[in-house]
Amino acid sequence: MKLVIFDIDGTLVDSQAFILEAQRRAFAAHAMAAPSREASLAIVGLSLHEAFSVLAGPDGPIESLSEAYRAAWAEIRANPDYEEPFYPGAREAVATLAENAGVTLGVATGKARRGVDHLFARTGWADVFRTVQTSDDHPSKPAPNMILAALAEIGAGPATTLMIGDTSFDMEMARAAGVRPIGVAWGYHDRAALEAAGAERIVADFAELLHFIGP
Repeated sequence: MKLVIFDIDGTLVDSQAFILEAQRRAFAAHAMAAPSREASLAIVGLSLHEAFSVLAGPDGPIESLSEAYRAAWAEIRANPDYEEPFYPGAREAVATLAENAGVTLGVATGKARRGVDHLFARTGWADVFRTVQTSDDHPSKPAPNMILAALAEIGAGPATTLMIGDTSFDMEMARAAGVRPIGVAWGYHDRAALEAAGAERIVADFAELLHFIGP
């Protein structure tokens, strides 16, 4: 049995427009200039405390920025037009893997549980992903805690577990947990960053990922 653990933002869904807008609102609430797009996307995957420690500096108003960011996300999600777009092939790949008797699916994400629940309500994925680990319950990536909890919950071994993600934090987390780090080429960190973080392989699209995972 293979355990295939997915990151969400930048891997399954392209949430960058909403992340950038929530950051903009959080910084505006503190009369601070928003960081650049590059800086903002570079920290996707970290928990809010770690992310704002990078963006605002260790002496910045980290906790109040985090609260303002959460409030901004709540406002964004309340908009009836809100919908995080899926990357091409993402939903089909999840459906294919869900039907594979040799694969168990999991999630390890810096997204809050509320955001995961919203996504699962839209997709019906609550019964598809057997283990769901979020930043609400664990230290930030790249600490291995989320993956270690998933392994314990499923009873899977590291050698047969793949972590699929788009950032260096995902790759470093996977290596720290002793599982196989698989990068995706369409997310928020570039190929060089993924390779430097120890990616075993970087796939170009979901078709290549499915072929790599195999039966």
